[in-house]
Amino acid sequence: MTLPLATLDHVVVNVQHRMEEAAELYRRLGFTLTPRGHHTLGSINHLAVFGTDYLELIGAPPDGARSDLLGWPTGLNGLVWGTEDADAVHAALTLAGVASSPPLSFSRPVEFASGARDAAFRTVRLPNDTTPAGRLYFCEHATRHLVWRDEWRRHANGTIGVLRAVIAADDPARLAGLFLRMFGPEAVAEIDGGHRLAVGLTSFDIVNPAELTRRLGAAAPGAQGRSEYMAALVLRTTSLDQAEAVLANGDIPCSREPHRLVVAPAHTFGVALVFHS
Repeated sequence: MTLPLATLDHVVVNVQHRMEEAAELYRRLGFTLTPRGHHTLGSINHLAVFGTDYLELIGAPPDGARSDLLGWPTGLNGLVWGTEDADAVHAALTLAGVASSPPLSFSRPVEFASGARDAAFRTVRLPNDTTPAGRLYFCEHATRHLVWRDEWRRHANGTIGVLRAVIAADDPARLAGLFLRMFGPEAVAEIDGGHRLAVGLTSFDIVNPAELTRRLGAAAPGAQGRSEYMAALVLRTTSLDQAEAVLANGDIPCSREPHRLVVAPAHTFGVALVFHS
């Protein structure tokens, strides 16, 4: 059995108990954020919704506790692939010898002028100890029309989607081997300093620390003692000039290069953000 066709669904930045601070910062970065969401699992979130994927700020309320979030450092903490059939994903992963949980159903209310409606999801998660880099899972949306709404997909910084996620690893081949078992050999290729997984329109680069430094320089996040960690997001923008102006207006430092802007993790809750033209 082969894994059903998948795409990037969303990426997750863990902000722990600091959601108010994080939301204000990401608005200054030029993102339009959805209203505060409250999952039935106990977490809270805001989304920056793009064309076919989104960035999620996730955390816990001041009086709440979710060990699967609070046990991780702040920063890029989740890579989530989209699927139309969570049951088929779980079956295919099991057949490939990749441990995963049975589909878990949950929801969160979405507020509209006419009243609240529940956005519903089913997720298939790999165990938290799969990689110290963060959480890996698949998401099936039962109510896509409640998430991808035009009023939330326009961003002052011009972002239209996630081009790439970058994972730093002491041994890139280890995680690349897992992705090969999950997605098949045609989806994984060698690159300078590591390996690349291509899924839909997005790539996931697993690179060694030297390659990460070559790409990001001083903007490369620290390992915090981890052998693998999610380090950077490369976002497509329609205009570097527009993105640069928004960052300046928000008092966010960045470095400008011919085809990209780089924002260091000190200004993003722990993940290097690269705006790419």
